[in-house]
Amino acid sequence: MKRREFSVSVASAALAAASALPALAQTSAPKEGKDYTKLSKPVASEVPAGKVEVIEFFWYSCPHCNDFEPTFAAWAKAPPKNAVVHRVPVAFNASFVPQQKLYYAIEGMGKVEELHARVFRAVHVERQKLSKDEDILAWIAKQPGVDAAKFKEIYSSFTVSNQVRRASQLQDAYGVEGVPSMGVAGRYYTDGTQAGSLPGMLQVATHLIGLSAKG
Repeated sequence: MKRREFSVSVASAALAAASALPALAQTSAPKEGKDYTKLSKPVASEVPAGKVEVIEFFWYSCPHCNDFEPTFAAWAKAPPKNAVVHRVPVAFNASFVPQQKLYYAIEGMGKVEELHARVFRAVHVERQKLSKDEDILAWIAKQPGVDAAKFKEIYSSFTVSNQVRRASQLQDAYGVEGVPSMGVAGRYYTDGTQAGSLPGMLQVATHLIGLSAKG
Protein backbone atom coordinates (compact mmCIF):
# COMPACT_ATOMS: atom_id res chain seq x y z
CA MET A 1 0.00 0.00 0.00
CA LYS A 2 1.35 3.42 -0.93
CA ARG A 3 1.89 5.83 1.95
CA ARG A 4 -0.35 8.43 0.30
CA GLU A 5 -3.17 5.89 0.49
CA PHE A 6 -2.38 4.88 4.06
CA SER A 7 -5.61 4.27 5.99
CA VAL A 8 -6.10 6.54 8.98
CA SER A 9 -8.02 3.79 10.76
CA VAL A 10 -5.22 1.30 10.21
CA ALA A 11 -2.65 3.81 11.43
CA SER A 12 -4.68 4.53 14.56
CA ALA A 13 -5.11 0.86 15.35
CA ALA A 14 -1.42 0.18 14.95
CA LEU A 15 -0.44 3.08 17.17
CA ALA A 16 -3.01 2.13 19.80
CA ALA A 17 -1.40 -1.29 19.98
CA ALA A 18 2.04 0.29 20.15
CA SER A 19 1.13 2.59 23.02
CA ALA A 20 -0.22 -0.37 24.99
CA LEU A 21 3.14 -2.16 24.89
CA PRO A 22 5.63 -1.79 27.75
CA ALA A 23 8.25 0.94 27.51
CA LEU A 24 11.66 0.06 26.18
CA ALA A 25 13.88 -1.20 28.97
CA GLN A 26 16.48 1.44 29.68
CA THR A 27 19.02 -1.22 30.62
CA SER A 28 19.03 -2.63 27.10
CA ALA A 29 20.56 -0.70 24.20
CA PRO A 30 18.16 -0.26 21.28
CA LYS A 31 18.78 -2.68 18.43
CA GLU A 32 18.77 -1.93 14.71
CA GLY A 33 16.00 -3.79 12.93
CA LYS A 34 13.97 -4.11 16.12
CA ASP A 35 13.79 -0.76 17.90
CA TYR A 36 14.71 1.37 14.90
CA THR A 37 15.44 1.21 11.19
CA LYS A 38 18.63 2.37 9.51
CA LEU A 39 17.75 4.01 6.20
CA SER A 40 19.21 2.43 3.07
CA LYS A 41 19.62 5.90 1.60
CA PRO A 42 20.64 8.75 3.94
CA VAL A 43 18.53 11.91 3.95
CA ALA A 44 20.30 15.23 3.50
CA SER A 45 20.44 17.09 6.80
CA GLU A 46 19.96 20.84 7.12
CA VAL A 47 21.80 21.46 10.38
CA PRO A 48 25.33 22.75 11.03
CA ALA A 49 28.29 20.38 11.14
CA GLY A 50 28.60 18.70 14.50
CA LYS A 51 24.85 18.85 15.12
CA VAL A 52 22.32 16.02 14.83
CA GLU A 53 18.95 16.73 13.20
CA VAL A 54 15.98 15.18 14.99
CA ILE A 55 12.52 15.22 13.43
CA GLU A 56 9.15 14.47 14.99
CA PHE A 57 6.60 13.53 12.34
CA PHE A 58 3.07 14.35 13.48
CA TRP A 59 -0.51 15.09 12.44
CA TYR A 60 -2.78 17.42 14.40
CA SER A 61 -5.81 15.12 14.04
CA CYS A 62 -3.93 12.05 15.33
CA PRO A 63 -5.05 11.20 18.89
CA HIS A 64 -1.69 9.57 19.63
CA CYS A 65 0.17 12.69 18.54
CA ASN A 66 -2.08 14.64 20.87
CA ASP A 67 -1.26 12.31 23.76
CA PHE A 68 2.45 12.36 22.94
CA GLU A 69 2.78 16.13 22.50
CA PRO A 70 3.30 17.13 26.18
CA THR A 71 5.96 14.45 26.61
CA PHE A 72 7.70 15.36 23.37
CA ALA A 73 7.51 19.10 24.09
CA ALA A 74 9.15 18.63 27.49
CA TRP A 75 11.91 16.50 25.92
CA ALA A 76 12.43 18.96 23.05
CA LYS A 77 13.01 21.84 25.47
CA ALA A 78 16.13 20.12 26.82
CA PRO A 79 17.31 17.57 24.24
CA PRO A 80 20.87 16.22 24.07
CA LYS A 81 23.11 19.25 23.61
CA ASN A 82 24.14 18.41 20.03
CA ALA A 83 20.57 17.83 18.81
CA VAL A 84 18.55 20.23 16.64
CA VAL A 85 14.88 19.34 16.93
CA HIS A 86 12.20 20.00 14.30
CA ARG A 87 8.57 19.08 13.93
CA VAL A 88 7.35 17.99 10.49
CA PRO A 89 3.60 17.67 9.79
CA VAL A 90 2.77 14.71 7.55
CA ALA A 91 0.28 14.22 4.72
CA PHE A 92 -0.87 10.69 3.95
CA ASN A 93 -3.30 12.22 1.47
CA ALA A 94 -4.27 15.67 0.19
CA SER A 95 -6.78 16.28 3.00
CA PHE A 96 -3.87 16.64 5.45
CA VAL A 97 -2.33 19.62 3.62
CA PRO A 98 -4.31 22.42 5.35
CA GLN A 99 -2.98 21.28 8.73
CA GLN A 100 0.55 21.18 7.32
CA LYS A 101 0.08 24.78 6.23
CA LEU A 102 -1.35 25.63 9.65
CA TYR A 103 1.78 24.41 11.41
CA TYR A 104 4.19 26.17 9.07
CA ALA A 105 2.19 29.40 9.27
CA ILE A 106 2.29 29.50 13.07
CA GLU A 107 5.98 28.59 12.90
CA GLY A 108 6.54 31.45 10.44
CA MET A 109 4.87 33.83 12.89
CA GLY A 110 7.05 32.60 15.74
CA LYS A 111 4.01 31.32 17.62
CA VAL A 112 4.60 27.58 17.90
CA GLU A 113 5.12 27.84 21.66
CA GLU A 114 1.85 29.74 21.97
CA LEU A 115 -0.39 27.97 19.47
CA HIS A 116 0.86 24.43 18.76
CA ALA A 117 -0.68 22.83 21.86
CA ARG A 118 -3.74 25.04 21.43
CA VAL A 119 -4.37 23.49 17.99
CA PHE A 120 -4.26 20.01 19.50
CA ARG A 121 -6.70 21.11 22.19
CA ALA A 122 -9.06 22.63 19.63
CA VAL A 123 -9.15 19.39 17.64
CA HIS A 124 -9.21 16.79 20.42
CA VAL A 125 -10.86 18.52 23.38
CA GLU A 126 -13.04 21.19 21.81
CA ARG A 127 -13.81 18.92 18.82
CA GLN A 128 -13.35 21.66 16.27
CA LYS A 129 -12.92 20.61 12.65
CA LEU A 130 -9.67 22.20 11.53
CA SER A 131 -9.36 20.26 8.30
CA LYS A 132 -10.07 22.90 5.66
CA ASP A 133 -8.58 26.30 4.85
CA GLU A 134 -11.75 28.16 5.80
CA ASP A 135 -12.03 26.30 9.14
CA ILE A 136 -8.44 27.12 10.04
CA LEU A 137 -8.70 30.78 9.08
CA ALA A 138 -11.92 31.16 11.07
CA TRP A 139 -10.32 29.56 14.13
CA ILE A 140 -7.20 31.71 13.91
CA ALA A 141 -9.34 34.85 13.74
CA LYS A 142 -10.69 33.98 17.20
CA GLN A 143 -7.28 33.50 18.84
CA PRO A 144 -6.23 36.39 21.10
CA GLY A 145 -2.99 38.09 20.23
CA VAL A 146 -2.83 36.64 16.71
CA ASP A 147 -2.77 38.87 13.64
CA ALA A 148 -5.26 36.98 11.45
CA ALA A 149 -4.38 38.95 8.32
CA LYS A 150 -0.67 38.22 8.76
CA PHE A 151 -1.43 34.56 9.39
CA LYS A 152 -3.49 34.33 6.20
CA GLU A 153 -0.67 35.97 4.23
CA ILE A 154 1.89 33.46 5.51
CA TYR A 155 -0.52 30.51 5.25
CA SER A 156 -1.02 31.23 1.54
CA SER A 157 2.60 32.08 0.83
CA PHE A 158 5.11 30.50 -1.54
CA THR A 159 7.35 29.86 1.48
CA VAL A 160 4.76 27.69 3.20
CA SER A 161 4.04 25.86 -0.07
CA ASN A 162 7.75 25.02 -0.29
CA GLN A 163 7.79 23.88 3.32
CA VAL A 164 4.82 21.59 2.68
CA ARG A 165 6.64 20.17 -0.34
CA ARG A 166 9.77 19.61 1.72
CA ALA A 167 7.73 17.92 4.47
CA SER A 168 6.38 15.43 1.94
CA GLN A 169 9.90 14.77 0.66
CA LEU A 170 11.12 14.08 4.19
CA GLN A 171 8.14 11.85 4.89
CA ASP A 172 8.92 9.82 1.78
CA ALA A 173 12.66 9.70 2.45
CA TYR A 174 12.19 8.41 5.98
CA GLY A 175 9.47 5.95 4.93
CA VAL A 176 6.94 7.29 7.41
CA GLU A 177 3.92 5.00 7.71
CA GLY A 178 2.35 6.28 10.92
CA VAL A 179 2.57 9.06 13.48
CA PRO A 180 3.97 10.11 15.82
CA SER A 181 7.36 8.90 14.65
CA MET A 182 10.91 10.22 14.61
CA GLY A 183 13.83 10.56 12.24
CA VAL A 184 17.39 11.06 13.46
CA ALA A 185 20.45 12.36 11.61
CA GLY A 186 19.02 11.53 8.20
CA ARG A 187 19.96 7.92 8.90
CA TYR A 188 17.55 6.42 11.40
CA TYR A 189 13.80 6.06 11.85
CA THR A 190 11.74 4.86 14.81
CA ASP A 191 8.13 4.88 15.93
CA GLY A 192 5.99 3.62 18.79
CA THR A 193 5.58 0.18 17.27
CA GLN A 194 9.31 -0.39 16.88
CA ALA A 195 10.34 1.20 20.18
CA GLY A 196 7.61 -0.58 22.16
CA SER A 197 5.86 2.59 23.31
CA LEU A 198 5.74 6.29 22.60
CA PRO A 199 7.94 7.20 25.59
CA GLY A 200 10.25 4.41 24.44
CA MET A 201 10.55 6.15 21.11
CA LEU A 202 12.25 9.09 22.85
CA GLN A 203 14.65 6.72 24.57
CA VAL A 204 15.54 5.22 21.19
CA ALA A 205 15.92 8.69 19.64
CA THR A 206 18.24 9.77 22.46
CA HIS A 207 20.35 6.66 21.88
CA LEU A 208 20.48 7.39 18.14
CA ILE A 209 21.54 10.99 18.73
CA GLY A 210 24.48 9.72 20.75
CA LEU A 211 25.27 7.12 18.10
CA SER A 212 25.18 9.76 15.36
CA ALA A 213 27.40 12.13 17.30
CA LYS A 214 30.09 9.45 17.36
CA GLY A 215 29.98 9.31 13.56
